Formats: sequence, C-alpha cells, structure tokens
Amino acid sequence: MTGHTIPEYPESYWLKNNDTLPEYPQLKEDIKADVTIVGAGITGITAAYLLANEGLRIAIIDAGRLMNGTTGHTTAKITSQHGLIYDELITNVGVENAKLYYESNEAAKQFIKQTIEEQNIACDYKEQDAILYATTEEYAVKMEKEAKAYERLGIPGTLTTDIPLGIPIKNALVMKEQAQFHPVKFLQHLLHIIKEKNVRIYEHTTAVKVEKGENQKVVMRNGAQILSKHILVASHFPFHEGLGLYAARMDVERSYIIAAKMKKTFPGGMYLQVDPPVHSLRSVTIGGEDMVLIGGMTHKTGKETETNKLYESLRDFGDQLFEVEDIPYRWSAQDLITLDKVPYIGELTPNHPYVTVATGFRKWGMTNSVVAAKLFRDYVLRQKNKYEELYTPSRFHAKASIPSLVEVNKKVVTSLVKGKLERPERTPESLSNDEGAIVTLDGQRKGAYKDEQGNLHIVDTTCTHAGCEVNWNKGERTWDCPCHGSRFDYTGKVIEGPAEKPLKK
Repeated sequence: MTGHTIPEYPESYWLKNNDTLPEYPQLKEDIKADVTIVGAGITGITAAYLLANEGLRIAIIDAGRLMNGTTGHTTAKITSQHGLIYDELITNVGVENAKLYYESNEAAKQFIKQTIEEQNIACDYKEQDAILYATTEEYAVKMEKEAKAYERLGIPGTLTTDIPLGIPIKNALVMKEQAQFHPVKFLQHLLHIIKEKNVRIYEHTTAVKVEKGENQKVVMRNGAQILSKHILVASHFPFHEGLGLYAARMDVERSYIIAAKMKKTFPGGMYLQVDPPVHSLRSVTIGGEDMVLIGGMTHKTGKETETNKLYESLRDFGDQLFEVEDIPYRWSAQDLITLDKVPYIGELTPNHPYVTVATGFRKWGMTNSVVAAKLFRDYVLRQKNKYEELYTPSRFHAKASIPSLVEVNKKVVTSLVKGKLERPERTPESLSNDEGAIVTLDGQRKGAYKDEQGNLHIVDTTCTHAGCEVNWNKGERTWDCPCHGSRFDYTGKVIEGPAEKPLKK
C-alpha cells in the first residue's frame, strides 16, 4: 500500500479557486420576477441562461455559495453512458422511453459542446471515449445485455475485452465521442453572461416555503420574499416537497473522489468499473500537471462512519494501476436515485403547475441537468417538449417503482428503529481532539465532536426531517442521516436536505 497520505480535510479541486468567483448579496427585501430559480448549480444556472435569452426577468437564489453543492463535487463527465442503464430502462420503462432518455442526454451533451464553442469558454473541455468495464463473469454477462440494448436503441457502442488500464477484465463497452470539462469554469462564464442580462443573483438565501396565489411566493428564512409566476426548484433535493413525497421516492448515496498525481501515464478515456466496489477514472490537469480523478466506494448515506478508509481504498486502487505520487485533493458527492432511475423533472405535483422541480440525477448530473434546464425553459414558455412525459414526477412504472418503493422505505423503518434502540457506551469526556462519536449523556443518545482546540460540540442526534437518528461521518466531519440523506455539520447546521432545521444543540 502506498504511503501517500490523504488530505486531512475534504476540498474539491473544482472549487479551489472559488474565491475568484464574484460574491453575491443575500436577499433582504421583497422583489418581483417572472421566474424564481431556487438552487444555483448547473441546473439552475443553465436554466437562468436559457430563460434570460428569452428576455424574462430572472431571480436565482442559493442557500450557500454558488456551485458549492453537487455541481462542485462531481467527476464532471459529459456522457450519455450512464452505467449499466439502457437494458434496465428497456425492461422497466419500455424501448421508446429508453430511446428518449438516450436522445435527451445526447442533445444535452451537444448543447454543452455548442455553448462552449459559441461563447468561446475556456473550461478544459476535451472529448474522450466513455468505457464501462467488468472484472467478474456475472457483470460480463450484464455487459453483453447492455451491448444488445445499445443495438436495439441504435446507440453506437463497441464490446471489447481489451482496455489500456493494465488490469484483467472480462468485458468492456465503449461509447465514443463523449467528453469531460471543468464545470465551475463553464458556469462562471454563463454567470457573467446572465449578469449582463440583468439576472438577479443571491447567495446565502435559504428558501423555506412556497405560498400559492395569483402569483407564487417564495419565502426565505429571513422573511424576504420573491413574487413570481414560475418557480423552478433546482436545489438537489427539492426544498419544497408539496405533496410530492420525494423523500419516500428516492434513495440517497454518497461516493468519494481523490485527485492523484501518478508516476505512470494515464492512457486517456473515462472509465467506470460496473461491478462492486465500482471505480471511476478520468484525467484532469491541475496546476499544469497531469493527474487522475479516482472515484467510487459508493454507499447509502449515513451507513458508513469510517469514510476516511474509503478514500484510502481509492488511493490503493490508483496505486495499483499507476503508482500514486501525490494526492492534493479529496472530496465526496451525494446523489439521489429515483424509483425507476429516470430523474424527476416537471411539475412538483399536478396541483402545483407553476412550481417545477428537477431531482434524482443518479450521479449523471452534467447531462441530466441540461435536460432539466431545457425542460424548465419549455415549461415556463408553455412549449411542448418531447421528453416531458418521460421525466414527469407524477409517472409511475409499476415494474420498477413498486419493488424500489418497498425497499427504500423498509430501509427507513429499519434505520429509524435501530437508531432509537442504540445505547452507546462512549461519553463526551472520552473523545480525543478532532474526534466525533455517538455518546451517552444524562442517559440519552447524543452526538459529540471535540474540535482541534478541545471544545466540545454536542447535538441531539434526531434528524429534524423525519426523526431518524444521524450517524457520525469521520472523513467529512458531519452528521449524516441514513433515512433520507440529510446532512449536518458538527455544530448541527444543515448542509444537505431534505431537513430544513438544524439539529438541536
């Protein structure tokens, strides 16, 4: 095993130069707009760009800093090859819908490429082959089924048993002319364009509810309001669920990424190992040096506490392939997965036609976000979009949805009961500096973190969303909920929904 250490604190390379981004004010007064966009990641910013080009008055808000959510913690692959998905889609949603899924993501990929060329955006865009590979016989068979699905859907692809990674594989499936880029550089340029088109942008502005009326009202935590005809919810997990029950209709996973400088040359291409533990590889240039992004080690949010060991596993995998020389960055991402694995994009509920939501991108947010932004534009303009029915959140495909619904909510019940019955043996006094744990205090289950200065931060471990018990995430220094994926920093502050309120101190 390599001796190179993992960085002590998580930091995304994409966000390293985030300090160079302009800072935007917090919304403190009531304003009006044609469209309010909640969430300033790639979905929200791209939607603002498209709608500003139509001459509409846009206000876009984010609870933190722009792009600091999933967009800033991606592997940034621009591809229609979304793992082993097309054979499954044919089975669950039908051939025509599977074909529409591919077409919509291809159109999104072309939109990104065209926008970069037309606007002359310097964002490290580079075309690459996307390659799935299997190392076991079980997944080699699944790969063959996926290749047949490609043929049935008219997707160009090549099945092979040879890839240039220097590891034994059973099968690989190549999709050519895909791409990778620097998402924050791309979006920085779009922000400059929409700012010139008088789009109003607000940071540290947390939306807490929607009030229906002749116009829709988005109410902020500080009491400020935006009155608009249309509300586009692009906040990863919808900040306003209405009666959509999104928390019960999505699974939540975390995965991990390191940026590593290697002694051996990376052969090019974007790779995804489809059999567990699942590994992702792609090149990146950092400070003029060639490096590799290694991702994977996916698990259900809140289920792993020793997440530092998952980073070490990625390091060991990279060392086995290319000999790791240095690891300047590490970060993680959270992903939402719908019941049938197709994102929910459309009306929040049939009773909320002017509130539109996009969520559940299943790790493939670079193209799915653009699909969502284009659907958002057409919903606002009341234009028909051929992909509308495929992505509508009100759909229900029984073959995929019923088993998934049962499994997702069985996990919630199990986690809820297990957490309530747990009686931890540790006490706050037993913690070392920079250590967190579930402890017993005055006979009750609490969460405790002792910072590097020796100060104790103690919180109630009951998640403020649905009452499940959070667990300590050692590698991220957060409290994570295993039921619906809410995450809190060590002081209890919400950093990831669906929870809206902090943990009690």
